[in-house]
Amino acid sequence: MAETTVKVDTSTRDTLQGLAAAEGLSVKAYLAKVAGEKEQERALQTATAAFRRVISEPGVMEAFDAEFGGLPSAAHDTSRAA
Repeated sequence: MAETTVKVDTSTRDTLQGLAAAEGLSVKAYLAKVAGEKEQERALQTATAAFRRVISEPGVMEAFDAEFGGLPSAAHDTSRAA
């Protein structure tokens, strides 16, 4: 893949170098990692918005409950402390 140069002020460069170093990465590798994370974040936001649109349609939640039995009862809730 071809490489290019991005000009940033020295403060931003220093911040990026510090963040990259804290993760044991070069600035190049750190920026690639952050770009990938941001792409995933955007995809998740898009999927979340689509999911919210779908479940807001009349009858969708009722059909889901009928097909899959609804949410687990409180007796089966494992998220509470013992």
